[in-house]
Amino acid sequence: MHHFKIVGVVGKRRDPQADGTLLQLLDVLRALGRQIYVEDASLHGHELPAGIERLARKDMGRCDLVIVVGGDGTLLSAARDLAPAGVALLGINQGRLGFMVDVPPAEMREALAAVFAGEYVREQRLLLSTRLLRDRRPPPPPRLAVNDVVIRNQAAIRMLEFETWLDGEFISQHRADGFIVATPTGSTAYALSGGGPVVHPGLDALTLVPICPHTLSDRPIVVSSRQTVRITLRGAPNTVAMYTCDGQTAETLHAGESFEVREADFRLNLVHPRQYSYFNILRSKLHWGRGPALNAQPDAGSDIK
Repeated sequence: MHHFKIVGVVGKRRDPQADGTLLQLLDVLRALGRQIYVEDASLHGHELPAGIERLARKDMGRCDLVIVVGGDGTLLSAARDLAPAGVALLGINQGRLGFMVDVPPAEMREALAAVFAGEYVREQRLLLSTRLLRDRRPPPPPRLAVNDVVIRNQAAIRMLEFETWLDGEFISQHRADGFIVATPTGSTAYALSGGGPVVHPGLDALTLVPICPHTLSDRPIVVSSRQTVRITLRGAPNTVAMYTCDGQTAETLHAGESFEVREADFRLNLVHPRQYSYFNILRSKLHWGRGPALNAQPDAGSDIK
């Protein structure tokens, strides 16, 4: 059985610590007899071993598996670019467990040998597609999000007024600092800090979470991912907000304009070692089930995003 013969490697940019792990990874992949491509933005200033080629990220769709070395943010960026091609992704963390980069560098040789021997778990994660609706200028192309689509005011101190709709049915008017539409993957990111629930990635659901609403009864709700969410910005004509995908790409929204969020037509394919456990990651990242003496404070912001 064919298990990932052509492997792409993507590293966290401008991170010397990642470079050391990347070079180790290339040695492991060569020893395991894989054809290897390294993203052209990775390992700058390093000579690549013989037989390993550089490849632009947009061309990495030819790979069977792309291994991402870094944090969840690096994987989110790679996922948006590579998910449309159906490429499977596996994440190696940089010494700190991520929600999606779940293989520690010390275990990568053993883990990858097992994965290439067919010992792995394949998981499909729901993705979001968002598009701007406006009359005056041509809208930008739809954008993808793995975690969430968020509307926020560009001037953080100003409250927003907006409306939410579901499949054309009016939900509510909101006065809040913003609003999050999150996938199950994103339920443990920004949406969690906004009071949203942890949603198991096996569910086809979206979480709608107001950010610091001015009405305390304005609560998060969970809806089917087969429905389309529309958010319309209200307020004075000069009101400007922005909506971001995974906190990494941004579009400007003016009063009277709307954007739609719906499930993408394809999924993100993740590959995990056989012993992968979603709840083990939650226990570790969210410090579940520990006594008060053991419940060390996490690094500031480490569990959000």
